[in-house]
Amino acid sequence: MDFRFSAEDEAFRHELRGWLAKNLPPDHRKPDFTVEFFADEEGEEWERRVAWHRRMHSGGWVAIHWPKEHGGRAASLTQQVIYHEELARAGAPQMVNAQGIALVGPTLMHWGTEEQRRRYLPKMLAAGEIWCQGYSEPGSGSDLASLKTTAVEDGDDFIVNGQKVWTSDAHHADMCFLLVRSDPDAPKHKGITYLLVDMHSPGISVRPLVQLTGDRGFNEVFFEDVRVPKANIVGGKNNGWLVALTSLMYERRARDMKPLVEDLARVAKSLTRNGKSAWDDARVRQRLAEFRAEAEAVRLMELRQLTARLKGRPPGPESSIPKLTYSELNVRLNKFAMELLGPYAQIEYRADHALDGGRWLYRMLAARGLTIAAGTSEIQKNIIGERMLGLPKG
Repeated sequence: MDFRFSAEDEAFRHELRGWLAKNLPPDHRKPDFTVEFFADEEGEEWERRVAWHRRMHSGGWVAIHWPKEHGGRAASLTQQVIYHEELARAGAPQMVNAQGIALVGPTLMHWGTEEQRRRYLPKMLAAGEIWCQGYSEPGSGSDLASLKTTAVEDGDDFIVNGQKVWTSDAHHADMCFLLVRSDPDAPKHKGITYLLVDMHSPGISVRPLVQLTGDRGFNEVFFEDVRVPKANIVGGKNNGWLVALTSLMYERRARDMKPLVEDLARVAKSLTRNGKSAWDDARVRQRLAEFRAEAEAVRLMELRQLTARLKGRPPGPESSIPKLTYSELNVRLNKFAMELLGPYAQIEYRADHALDGGRWLYRMLAARGLTIAAGTSEIQKNIIGERMLGLPKG
């Protein structure tokens, strides 16, 4: 594996780094840690992220992986890696509309009509319309194909009834890409349709699901006799399962864990135990070294997939390995942080007298979510066992 970047890639890095230096206001830099998973940002913070997204869009830095004809830069895979490295390095806040740009946008390019692409992609890029994903239901999470939300034909429309759950950003969303049961008599994978639904339609209600962290970024969404034009079908009636797999293929990727390990090492060096820093304890250093090695292994697995993509191979079940290892490592690392902090671990995020701002308790409470989102750890193990190792189904 060649870890060097080409001259063209380094020129791309230089261009992006220079643009960020000129355009990212100091007060827009995110806190010195990433608010972990499903954090809800309301009011001024949400508007700040929207404004930053639009500024990035004006500079041509949104959806760089998209083809140029759809508003992207047709960036190479290595440039996409550089892009995320430089955003993290600059401390740039997260943009909005990740569900749209990462998932439904590429899906529309593959399955959508020309009219759908013209209608939705430009607004998606510019954060003119925010998207959410309508997949999971009560009782239909890991077994997504068992979904029960119905779509009954009525002239040029479908009438949609049912409930979706764990819907990130539904309270901000203007549009939803929704899986519905359009043929109840067909085998469960064959009777599903992929619809684009206006979230402002009559009959849609959104209720927050408050998490352990206190955040309300998750929601449950109810559909009561909601009319959806048949023109909003993507990929054809009853072909929704194949269309949904296209979206899911873009969803599973691991994050770089090294900054989190280094952050915990910083805490260990500043935390006093028995008159010395926790870092002076060889057992603490050993655990942190193990975490650092595992984080590097996850990074190398991601690079191995990048190499495969550069050789022309499509994303496959291999993406389940770094996703599984990353999310489980994240839980173990944050559990160790609780042990390291001792009584301080009980003080809530941003509370008075909280050590390191109480961020480690927040991270611990949020960590379990990553073992569920984008396919549970149990599902990832099944995929690895059945599709990679050839083991029989359990």
